[in-house]
Amino acid sequence: MTRIISYNILAGGYNLTAKGTRRTHQLIKIISSVQPDIVGLVEAANPQLTEKPMVIEEIAETLGMQLIPSGEFAHHGWGYPAALLTRLPIVSTKLHSRPGLLARPLLEVCVKEAEGQQLTVFLTHLSASFNRGWAGNHIRQREVQEILHITAPLRAEGKPHVLMGDFNTLSPGDAFKASFLLRYVLGLDTERSSGQVAIGLPHLNGIVPPRLRFLKPLLQTVAKSTVLSGLFDAAVYFYAPRGAIRPLRKLYMDCFRCLHPHERGFTCPAAAPAGRIDYIFACPVLADRLANCYVITEGEGMPADCASDHLPVAAEFSTLPNP
Repeated sequence: MTRIISYNILAGGYNLTAKGTRRTHQLIKIISSVQPDIVGLVEAANPQLTEKPMVIEEIAETLGMQLIPSGEFAHHGWGYPAALLTRLPIVSTKLHSRPGLLARPLLEVCVKEAEGQQLTVFLTHLSASFNRGWAGNHIRQREVQEILHITAPLRAEGKPHVLMGDFNTLSPGDAFKASFLLRYVLGLDTERSSGQVAIGLPHLNGIVPPRLRFLKPLLQTVAKSTVLSGLFDAAVYFYAPRGAIRPLRKLYMDCFRCLHPHERGFTCPAAAPAGRIDYIFACPVLADRLANCYVITEGEGMPADCASDHLPVAAEFSTLPNP
């Protein structure tokens, strides 16, 4: 069995407003509860905090896993970089940097599984740009098209591979509780005014387009009303862009949705899950090996929202095809 986790650990695992305190212990508890073979970490490092050892290095050492960063953590222009941890033998690594096409490089790591077969893992973090509305969606669509171009040779050769990470977008047909997100962000904005919120967490201006920010008083009223929240959820469900995931669903298997067609599977924000934006996609070659896929809500008794603002997604692939 090969166990894989996709996890956005928020700002490199640091709380910047709490004198750079680390969430190493919390993150290790959540990750180790699954005993994964591969862990794809989004926002794996914080360029503002590079003192050794970094949180990601502490996690790798504690779990006894190899660390593959997406370039030099301290010298890059991509914001919070990604990284991959694995306890499997590494065959090859590659970083696909596409300025103008990808906001952040696509990390590619090929490993050898227990039975000797090779598995290639791609780790991505698509642009958020939520306050740009449909323009943000077009950016993510462009990124997905480039990723599909990069992964095309593996599809053509029928080589097993998965694509995972934080896609910052909903999937067609998925539920979305926008009122949950609204109340969460409004609460953060209130805490932020007193300097209590860690850098990296969302704020209202980061979600609401500039031309609609005059509606802030109305949004505050909506958040306090059950009836208005229901209407808000219905309206935003149809407005929320979902186009970036469609091309992926035509070529890859959405592991969670494949096994749980009617469950929400919300992954963000962890303290008030409102939507599913973290995914593990598998190529058709792996379809008959998919044994399980689930969202991790706690680890060793610790709620996952104590570790990050995202809930991790785990997938398990059997060594041999399932009956």
